[in-house]
Amino acid sequence: MPDIEEVLPKYQQISGYIRDQIERGELAPGAEVPSERELAVAWKVARPTAAKALNTLRQQGLVESRRGSGTFVRGPDAVPLVRESVGRARQYGAMYAEREPVDILAAELVDGPDYVTDALGLVAGSEVIARRRLVTGDNGDAELSTSWFPGDLAGVADRLLDIKRLPGGTAMYLEAVTGRRVASVFDEVSARLATSEERKRLRLARTSAVLVYRLTALDSDGAALQFDEGIYPPESWVFRQEYSVRGA
Repeated sequence: MPDIEEVLPKYQQISGYIRDQIERGELAPGAEVPSERELAVAWKVARPTAAKALNTLRQQGLVESRRGSGTFVRGPDAVPLVRESVGRARQYGAMYAEREPVDILAAELVDGPDYVTDALGLVAGSEVIARRRLVTGDNGDAELSTSWFPGDLAGVADRLLDIKRLPGGTAMYLEAVTGRRVASVFDEVSARLATSEERKRLRLARTSAVLVYRLTALDSDGAALQFDEGIYPPESWVFRQEYSVRGA
């Protein structure tokens, strides 16, 4: 059991640890989660702190309590799929689980939109590689996702132009063929009205807002290696981050 750190409240550290076990599959659907008493002993915290950690997991939809039995991991179809800016982004190259149906709509060289070339640090109008995907969750929710790369990578990373999933993800592939690896990421979230294509792909009403999630991956020299853009329908996906607040 890891030592308690002072960066986050103790209950968040405990819930985060259990959440990681669930996401990695170490605690499978239906598995029993340690009780309040067991967590209090293992982590050397008070019972109310352990109870708060379990309640956090319940609020996130990851576990459920059964009267007289304990607390158990919920099944994957019972938990809305979550694209979290910290969790998935920091596990770069594993943005989508193997069980998630991913349809790669296109993988091609195109003239980069201004916001894409700007994010990649390229001259306006430069060619870029675009890998467009439609991801469908277990509960029927969908996501449109595009990964953009500098066009000059086409010569050394030609599989980016192949309409197939890359085992391990694009980050692992790029590291293998270029020697460059993702050292840091930053992201931003905004909202806007859906385009006609987005409405069609995501089966939205004629006038619908969408959530736009953008993530830029930088190598160790600070050069942009990849720019990702996810489009999400309203009320279907959740972004959640937790922070410690000094003086609270």
